[in-house]
Amino acid sequence: MQQPEKQAPDRKQPWVGQPRGNEDDEINLVELLYRLIEKWKIVALASLLGALIAAVYTFCFITPMYTATSKLYVVNTKDSAINLSDLQIGNYLASDYTEVFSNWHVHEMVLQRLGLDYTYSQLAEMVSVKNPKDTRILYVSVVSDDPQEAKDMADTYAQVAREFIAVKMDTEQPNIFEEALLPSGPSSPNKSKNVIMGFMIGLILSCGVIVAQFLMDDRLRSADDIEKYVQLPTLGIMPKQTKSAQPRRTANKTRKEKDAHETGED
Repeated sequence: MQQPEKQAPDRKQPWVGQPRGNEDDEINLVELLYRLIEKWKIVALASLLGALIAAVYTFCFITPMYTATSKLYVVNTKDSAINLSDLQIGNYLASDYTEVFSNWHVHEMVLQRLGLDYTYSQLAEMVSVKNPKDTRILYVSVVSDDPQEAKDMADTYAQVAREFIAVKMDTEQPNIFEEALLPSGPSSPNKSKNVIMGFMIGLILSCGVIVAQFLMDDRLRSADDIEKYVQLPTLGIMPKQTKSAQPRRTANKTRKEKDAHETGED
């Protein structure tokens, strides 16, 4: 009686080109690192070019802006207590004074006293008011491309606000705590920051392009790549022939044939 043949256990053989899991991913990361190191000259050139473009744009095309700040001290001189429509010091005070400095009457008074030709919206963008936490001091800041204009506007806004608050809010005028100083240097742009940002943008863009080329490149460049991705043994390697060597070999071959022909004639 014939016994049925035992079937060999079904072992799944890896198909050609099957990935090997995390090992390939780790090798790819290493290869990517080597590719970035190989292209370090391109990365460095792109980074320097980005920094140069940012520097040229910052120094030649951005107008320097100057900031002057005048300070008001809001306090009642009679009893040394805040008396601004019976509001407590804090967020209400900051909100009320912000509205005062955005009032068109205040803008108009500043324009008339200084003889400026700005619009109300332009003035609203130039002036800002801050009330530091737990203080009675208001910072009135003005930004302008002219340092003297910034100082004059900050002082004028502080003076006009004192008068406006006393009349409209029926309270005592705030004191001038500090007049604005003439700015000695521009507050913006931050030149070093822009240059560093340009350098980083060039670095990131160049690395991104190299990584994209690496991920899209599916060519087999070596025998190791064939064994790794196709899983086929390499029988031989043909050396790459340069174009300069080919004419030399052709010339040597022609010379040998010519010598052989002359020898045959003799």
